Amino acid sequence: MPYNDEDIRIQESEAGDVWPARAQRVSHVGGACVVHGSGDFSLADLHTVRARFPGRHVTLDGDVITIWPPARHDE
Repeated sequence: MPYNDEDIRIQESEAGDVWPARAQRVSHVGGACVVHGSGDFSLADLHTVRARFPGRHVTLDGDVITIWPPARHDE
């Protein structure tokens, strides 16, 4: 799915942010939040991110953890 430049945002971590130690960059693509790592994330890293985003679908793919946008409910 193609995105416009305004759909992609890079976020600087703020004090109090809880990201795995390997996290290097957090970006937003559309409604998804993407955490990029310096190496492969572990299952413990995945659990850390899932705890930060309860109720959201969070996936792990090597050095990337994706927090997917909430499901849309068509009315």
